Amino acid sequence: MKTLTDFTDYFLICSADSDRGVRTIVDNIEKKLKELGEKVIGVEGYSEGRWVLIDAVDVVVHVLHEPARMLYDIEGLWIDAPRIKLPFEDGFPKKTKKAPEEYG
Repeated sequence: MKTLTDFTDYFLICSADSDRGVRTIVDNIEKKLKELGEKVIGVEGYSEGRWVLIDAVDVVVHVLHEPARMLYDIEGLWIDAPRIKLPFEDGFPKKTKKAPEEYG
């Protein structure tokens, strides 16, 4: 974002499948920022849990309920912004179901 705007260096965009999930992500991000000594200027949208914005100066975090993320397509609005691949982006290993005989 540094090359496209002067109001922040980075956007972090993530989503959850429920409003409770959105608020849980926001709570954990705020907790981690506080642990790191980073300043949070503001949080908007927390009570609704559909689209929460956390302004942490150099990073603006968007946490969206998945249908809202698809509707507003923030990534598409900022298509020219360079992407940074995060280590967890490939997801977690899939759990396989055990056959009944494996339960002993």
